[in-house]
Amino acid sequence: MKKSNIWEPVYKITPKVARALMDIEAAKTIVERTALPPAAEAEPRRAARVRSTHFSTRIEGNRLTLKEAQEVIEDKKTSFHGRERDTGEVRNYWNALLKVEEWAEKRTEFTEDLIQRLHAIIEKGKRSKPTPYRAGQNVIKDSASGAVVYMPPEAKEVPKLMSEMAAWVRQTERSGMPGPIIAALAHYQFVTIHPYYDGNGRTARLLATFLLQRDGYGLRGFFSMEERHARDLQAYYTSLAVHKHHNYHAGRAQADLTGWLEYFITLLADVFGGARDEAAKYAKEGIPLEPEPLRRLDRRARVVLGMFARKDTITAQEVAAALGLSGRMARNILTAWVKDCWLVVANPSNRARAYRLSAIYRKFIGNNPKK
Repeated sequence: MKKSNIWEPVYKITPKVARALMDIEAAKTIVERTALPPAAEAEPRRAARVRSTHFSTRIEGNRLTLKEAQEVIEDKKTSFHGRERDTGEVRNYWNALLKVEEWAEKRTEFTEDLIQRLHAIIEKGKRSKPTPYRAGQNVIKDSASGAVVYMPPEAKEVPKLMSEMAAWVRQTERSGMPGPIIAALAHYQFVTIHPYYDGNGRTARLLATFLLQRDGYGLRGFFSMEERHARDLQAYYTSLAVHKHHNYHAGRAQADLTGWLEYFITLLADVFGGARDEAAKYAKEGIPLEPEPLRRLDRRARVVLGMFARKDTITAQEVAAALGLSGRMARNILTAWVKDCWLVVANPSNRARAYRLSAIYRKFIGNNPKK
């Protein structure tokens, strides 16, 4: 019998998973149907991105605090002496997250090329070439005792295993399998293959985010699974260790993934529940019909409008980071918005040009410039 060229994971849809999937769908529906003013939508989305960036890098040992990570994200020149590597990791993850959101919006196909491009951004920055898979073994050891925690497959096996995983994702998407299940199992298989020397965990978590968002489970970007993983690392790592043996070929390859699936799906349902409660609160309090000037703004403009909830002026660099655009495209959009009279130039300098809201839009955001 010819062996399949597609990964065949072993798992069951238990009653616990089924209930969590129903909770996820219910929360998704409520959040999607709740109308929110621009500031109420943009600010939580950006805050969730910052938390995702901070906590995902912290899982891997990054030493920056949440506040420091936010400073690094908001100011390209910010760095911390002795923690330059930490600064770079945060900045790279942020750029990778923006790229993931861009790919998800375009419904980019899940391929090995996408994986390698994503890993390159995470490890080396947004202009890096796709990263090839590791050429040698990458045994994971306990940092304190030196004991082997996990021995992934040999380097020569990685290309085939990655090809089979990517093929499985594409096939199951076509079959209509729920996005959360695909994201959960792809997350597991990626870290199990461990195709790189470093950056496997961060890449796996962003791939899960990509798959969720692309399949319609982005929930407006209001949640951070990375934060929940980081706040209970023991549960995260225990759930990933689906077999008692540390060798991939001595149990991990054919292990039953039901335990990991229950962990991931129930956690996602809980995270979605938090977002649902916030949306329900807005719905209960009632949100007035948006004024006509706000109704004229498209999705990008609403994201940028929300940025003014915390600051008086913005730059093209900040807009490019928030929207995942090139600097040139961000400048072109800002120029068009100035012509539309909802932004005005606050500082005309070509090198440090800044923009602020026009008076009519300033009243909608609740952030009046300091006198």
